[in-house]
Amino acid sequence: MTKRPLDILDQVLNKQPVIVSLKGGRELRGILQGYDVHMNLVLDKAEEVSGTDVSRVGTLIVRGDNVIYISPSVEER
Repeated sequence: MTKRPLDILDQVLNKQPVIVSLKGGRELRGILQGYDVHMNLVLDKAEEVSGTDVSRVGTLIVRGDNVIYISPSVEER
């Protein structure tokens, strides 16, 4: 059976890091704590990733209209 996008998010919810690409070229990595149908996100242990630089941010709420994509992260933390 083909998985729907929200099913994939449910699988990683509170379990593994996700990478979130935002408008303006910013990229975040963190544990997905929650989301809604508008793609508003709550990320815990969030980090802003810029090339090789990583800035720890903490807990973030990301407005869904800024999200380009969300992907499960393959790297271990």
